[in-house]
Amino acid sequence: MNGEFLLYALILLMVGFWSGNYIVGKLALREFPAILLVGLRLLFAGVMILPLYWMEQKQSPAARVPRREWPALLSLGILGVSLNQFFFVVGLSRTSVAHSALIVGLIPILVLLLASALKQEHITFRKASGMGVALAGVGILKAFEVHHEGGPTWQGDFCIFLSTLAFALFTVFGKRLAQRYSAVTVNTFGYVGGALMLLPITLWDSAGFSYQHVTLLGWACVLYMALFPSVLAYLIYYHALKSIPASRVSAFSYLQPVLAMAMGVVILGERITGPLLVGGTVIFSGVYLTERG
Repeated sequence: MNGEFLLYALILLMVGFWSGNYIVGKLALREFPAILLVGLRLLFAGVMILPLYWMEQKQSPAARVPRREWPALLSLGILGVSLNQFFFVVGLSRTSVAHSALIVGLIPILVLLLASALKQEHITFRKASGMGVALAGVGILKAFEVHHEGGPTWQGDFCIFLSTLAFALFTVFGKRLAQRYSAVTVNTFGYVGGALMLLPITLWDSAGFSYQHVTLLGWACVLYMALFPSVLAYLIYYHALKSIPASRVSAFSYLQPVLAMAMGVVILGERITGPLLVGGTVIFSGVYLTERG
């Protein structure tokens, strides 16, 4: 019982890290270009997690990954970690915290669709109805949203959706690998592989960027994004995948919109519009029906 309580406490902490990431990301984007911010975040996260990986390998040589498994781990890590965060930061630079959080709230539905396609779960009529309701909520959100300068855009929302899709793929396909490899191993391959993949772009952007103008707050935001929602949250997430079904883990994602939107209003002064409330309520209802179906 204590073990289960601790697991769910860690998952809630993970949700808190991810919810704060929307706000911290917005603050960091005031000082860094989006692509450079992604590269720095992955680079710092890779540097932070490598010592954990080396310690794990030293303590348990049997846990070393055979080279034949490297492609699978790199592909999963780059898809679910690197591309997820790439599209998230780029999307966040072009849309609002509220829109981002609501779209990320669709993760349980995407996970269910992918798991069903792989014959891991079955879609009932009630679940299908819930998906339809959630999609209707997205339609309301986009059709009646009041546009204003610096507000949400289609491009930004689409990038957030791609980020969400990448994470859903990571959840479904990562379930199998989670039984064979530790969270540290999978995330090390993801962050280090992603950082190396983006290194040429990171170096190119760095050459023309004035780092001396970055404030302490800006660097603190980058470090937060690299450590808490990246390394620590992903370690918790992957650990949870080993203990409970993927759909149940992803269900906690619907808490993110509530926390993130509240932070966006209080800290960033974002506006909560009528279409946002109606669309968000419909999306939540659809996700709830899907989860209960």
